[in-house]
Amino acid sequence: QVQLVESGGGLVQAGGSLTLSCTASGRIFNINYMGWYRQAPGKQRELVATITSGRGGSTIYADSVKGRFTISRDNAKNTVYLQMNNLKTEDTAVYYCNGEIKEGIGRPYRDSWGRGTQVTVSS
Repeated sequence: QVQLVESGGGLVQAGGSLTLSCTASGRIFNINYMGWYRQAPGKQRELVATITSGRGGSTIYADSVKGRFTISRDNAKNTVYLQMNNLKTEDTAVYYCNGEIKEGIGRPYRDSWGRGTQVTVSS
């Protein structure tokens, strides 16, 4: 079984910065990619950023965070980070870590989710 645990959320003023971390643990054979999603009250969960585990680490960002957020990963630690700069009130949401992870040879990749961490940006 795979577990994803997020940390680093909190309360910050607009224009400030936060860094989120997410570490995968348990039965991990290979990780295809990891990423971050967020869900604001009354809204659907949306993609924030993803990064592949391969050489170079290909990234995808939501248009709303490009230039402000940076995703990175440490493959040796099965950890992904989200550096969030110039935060806006509209960034307020629960941020969820996501990973596409294989638990063993011959097993399929499965989506795994963390429980989420709250990020609140005040004006």
